[in-house]
Amino acid sequence: MQLARAWRNWTPRNVIRTVDAHAEGESLRVIFDGLPDIAGASQLERRRHARQHLDALRTALMWEPRGHADMYGCILTPAAEPADFGVLFLHNEGFSTMCGHGIIAVTTVVLETGLFPMREPETVLRIDTPAGIVTARAAVDQGHVRTVAFENVPSFVTELDAVVDVPGLGRIGYDLAFGGAFYAYVDADALGLPLASAHAREIIETGMAIKRAVMQSRAIEHPVDPDLGFLYGTIFVGRAELPDSHSRNVCVFAEGEVDRSPTGTGVSGRLAIHQARGQIETGQAIWIESIIGTRFRGRVLETTKVAGRPAIVPEVQGRAFLTGRHEFWLDPADPLAHGFFLR
Repeated sequence: MQLARAWRNWTPRNVIRTVDAHAEGESLRVIFDGLPDIAGASQLERRRHARQHLDALRTALMWEPRGHADMYGCILTPAAEPADFGVLFLHNEGFSTMCGHGIIAVTTVVLETGLFPMREPETVLRIDTPAGIVTARAAVDQGHVRTVAFENVPSFVTELDAVVDVPGLGRIGYDLAFGGAFYAYVDADALGLPLASAHAREIIETGMAIKRAVMQSRAIEHPVDPDLGFLYGTIFVGRAELPDSHSRNVCVFAEGEVDRSPTGTGVSGRLAIHQARGQIETGQAIWIESIIGTRFRGRVLETTKVAGRPAIVPEVQGRAFLTGRHEFWLDPADPLAHGFFLR
């Protein structure tokens, strides 16, 4: 009893409050409170500011001892463009430009916690991301978010059937596409690479080797905004295990993170590839599995153009679930206050 009273009377310093969730297995730590203001007239400008001034807070919340090598998060901000709110996504390497599982999870979090009003049967939220405005549609039933489908930024193919020399692997074929971030898409069967959790270490090493080789072999350029011009990861495409699934996505991104979900931006790029190859029709839905067997549904809503090149407007749907509410403390005397990274 005495200890409990002392605990209640103790006031921590440097408090950061979050709500954690996952979307089809992939984590999202939503940071609500405790960070300084992030300057910038757009989400891309705020991303630049965060990279320059908030990186120690990113590592404190993503790395150990508060996170882990595969942790993912987002910061809630006011919207810079006409939208309900803004987000900045963060991970083990830095700040990303768009995140599909993050949109599904953060939409679920802000509605389930009451930050935004929930309306049945559907609640629509517009979210300002560094890659552009994303529209999320939450299917609501009896006061709970059942699924979230989001209309992503226009997605497009940069090159089909490209080839790169990868040390230790030889010549590897890949497709390069953008779905909010750029990915190199590689046929896992051609490499004899099983897309199962038991092979996670091999998947990480192979994915990072391909990512580095592609980055060294070519410039990655976005036709509209240079800040979006970088290779985020490698996505291995393989056969599905469920009979009604189209295929399996396993994404290795940032500094060797493995997405537990099918990767929303990765599914968007996949849809652009299938559209470019004439393998999918507008409106046709396909289910894509993750490394742990969870699934996202993807479909092409319409075709469009980005800087004159063919593009699509993709929709990706999945589920998210809240896992906890946290109050993290950053003790300035702690030599590990800003985290450490151990793989």
